[in-house]
Amino acid sequence: MIKKAILFPLVGLLLFLLGVELTASLLTTNGRSEASPEKVVPLHVLMEKNRILRKKITDLAPRGVYIVIDTGRNLLYLREGNRTLLQAVISSGSGSILRDPEGGRQWVFDTPRGEFEVKAKVTGPKWIKPDWAFIEEGEKIPKDWKQRVEEGVLGDYALGFGNGYFIHGTLYKRLLGRNVTHGCIRVGDEELSTLFKIARVGTKIYIF
Repeated sequence: MIKKAILFPLVGLLLFLLGVELTASLLTTNGRSEASPEKVVPLHVLMEKNRILRKKITDLAPRGVYIVIDTGRNLLYLREGNRTLLQAVISSGSGSILRDPEGGRQWVFDTPRGEFEVKAKVTGPKWIKPDWAFIEEGEKIPKDWKQRVEEGVLGDYALGFGNGYFIHGTLYKRLLGRNVTHGCIRVGDEELSTLFKIARVGTKIYIF
């Protein structure tokens, strides 16, 4: 079953298709179509279908402030009801695969899809480098955890949404708009600041 989180971003497409259907029917009703009479749908029936569909779409819309992330177009939307408060170009997961030449482990650098929520808000976040970061750089994995800490690479703020994934800043602003990350969502400084101020712990995040 398709989740509401996935259905909601398709609102525009549904309305577009409905408009195409309505236009086609009007052309048929006005005699500009060669369709057989038994296929003609009365205008009042189409209008009622339109009303029902719009109500269903409205019911699917989340309440309050929420975040929608389109990993295909690398866009983030901060919305409140049907109103867009912020649109930002982002970078999301590359989908690349890294294999551990010694341990046989494997990592797929994808951004997870589905419904999530902001679980933590962090100011001045520090990156605790995981094993794959050292393997990717051709370095030995340190035994001392202090050697894993890096400052200044995640920007001024970070919003965690579970399993080590964050919406955070980036040093590589020229790469915004591309699928280049290890799964996290990178955002520009100004947009990240706005997002951090408005979003709260518990704010829903819909990723597709």
